[in-house]
Amino acid sequence: SHKHKLDFRKSKDLCLSYIQDAMLQKQWKRAAEFLTFYIESLEKDFSTEYMGPSEMIWRMGTEILCHCSQSNMKEFNSFIEQMKTLGVKRYLKVCLEHAFHLLCNGRTDEAYQSLSLAESWRFGEQTTAQDKELKLIQAYRGLLDYYNWSKQKQVLLEYEKDGFEDLSVEQEMHNSFRKAAVSLKEIIQIPGVWDLFVQCYVDLLEFYGDHEEARQVLSEYAYNSKFPANPNAHVYLYQFLKRHGEPKKSLISVLKILHDIVPCHELMIDFHAMLQKSKKRKKRRLGLEVIFAALDYAGWKENVKAWNCLARQVKQIIISEKHLEWIKQEWNSRKDWWPAFHFSRYLAKRNWQENESLAYEKALVAGILLGKDCKYFKYVSHQGCKDQKKKKFRTLKKFVNKHSSVYLKISG
Repeated sequence: SHKHKLDFRKSKDLCLSYIQDAMLQKQWKRAAEFLTFYIESLEKDFSTEYMGPSEMIWRMGTEILCHCSQSNMKEFNSFIEQMKTLGVKRYLKVCLEHAFHLLCNGRTDEAYQSLSLAESWRFGEQTTAQDKELKLIQAYRGLLDYYNWSKQKQVLLEYEKDGFEDLSVEQEMHNSFRKAAVSLKEIIQIPGVWDLFVQCYVDLLEFYGDHEEARQVLSEYAYNSKFPANPNAHVYLYQFLKRHGEPKKSLISVLKILHDIVPCHELMIDFHAMLQKSKKRKKRRLGLEVIFAALDYAGWKENVKAWNCLARQVKQIIISEKHLEWIKQEWNSRKDWWPAFHFSRYLAKRNWQENESLAYEKALVAGILLGKDCKYFKYVSHQGCKDQKKKKFRTLKKFVNKHSSVYLKISG
């Protein structure tokens, strides 16, 4: 009857809410008991309406078994096999997560076997419908082939160190290389974020001396507009070019794009250093922009290297009495918020107590940008000048006082 169906649905929904509540409270045994009742209720559900419960059971059941102290790998595997049978429409997705679980428990060989079986699975139209999952299955199987190749490579290197040769290990290593290379090359051609796969494929190519293809792979990954914007792609390309001694022009070109995407990336220190060494005024100007932009971010507030870079370039500009407009242009957009963000008396006191080198570099910058009456500069220079051994703080104070007119020019 209609009333019976309504009551049945209410009790089923109530049971589901109990499962979710138990999981949120990490009451895994209680959640398992309710899940059992929920599965039994689905088996008695005579309604003609399709509920599609298998994915829900799979998700909840996996989570419960992973946390339930009484469960073991045999039970987990048994449950997963049932989910594979019930959920044909998500068969490969279940296989993939099963492989992840095996890997997390150190069962690499079983994970590899599971992925290999899944790769050979065919089920009519469902095979085509799960093409993306099949590509991932192949990719992760290739990743495990890379893992085997890496292990065999280490064994071979140890043998060579001891003056031994083992042709069987070498042959096995080359077999793993071929299988890994095919799978990894295929997946990284599909637009997406494939950081780990790209790194492994490039490692394979570099080991066998195919540097040109490795470069092409990394360039494609970084510059192909079909791929999503990915800072790591530019980092990998930069690291590769640097490893192989490419000219600074190429390195600067890569880091310029990285700067545009992530101005607070840790490689901005390297980028600034290269720009500062350039003879071109345009690049030195960019260097100042790069270091100012990095220090706009909270994660850089106490980065001694960054403050040292800024202090050194600002000092060079002042001594040369050229390009003060560079400092003025950068400071104009920051003078309303940098004083509170970087140069408060509270920060001066804390920086002095925790890192004297940081306080020194920041005090120099503060004195130039905000003048000798700046709270940060006054506190740090006063503390430093109290100690007769710390001559650099007296020199710092003299330098800022001597060039106090710079503050007036910068502030307008």
